Amino acid sequence: MRTLVLNAGYEPLAVVSFKRALVLVMNEKATIVASDDEHPVWGSERAWDRPSVIILRRYVRIPSGRNVPVSRRGVLRRDNHRCGYCGSTANTIDHIHPRSRGGKDSWENLVACCLKCNNLKGDRTPEEMNWRLRLNPRAPHGATWLLRGVERAEPQWDEFLAPAA
Repeated sequence: MRTLVLNAGYEPLAVVSFKRALVLVMNEKATIVASDDEHPVWGSERAWDRPSVIILRRYVRIPSGRNVPVSRRGVLRRDNHRCGYCGSTANTIDHIHPRSRGGKDSWENLVACCLKCNNLKGDRTPEEMNWRLRLNPRAPHGATWLLRGVERAEPQWDEFLAPAA
């Protein structure tokens, strides 16, 4: 089980194992906000709630200006697993401006794509195919994009995570 860690200001910081979260709670560095009451953790002297969401007692300063690294998983997540050309379910990514023609691996040049559109498009640009993009690809922003493990969010985390941008 995984635990969402919130900063003292309630912004998401990290996703950690429940064991790591329990250590933070036991050392009084964090407080449990939401827990799994059905499966407590038994210690030698008492039972502890299994934390699902914890909040740090002290504010941790996060460096501003961190960029979200480009990844296949990130592009699919950003585009909601929908093809940027036809809107069907996407399971791969496509370079809008092909790499063979100098296209870069950037948020602005990558789009989620279905296999059919990816094979049809090949080494051409959407303009050459007379295709229009269904979205304007851009780099995602927000704290949730910098967190690992949030793409498989637990239901108890919903109220603490802002909608994906």
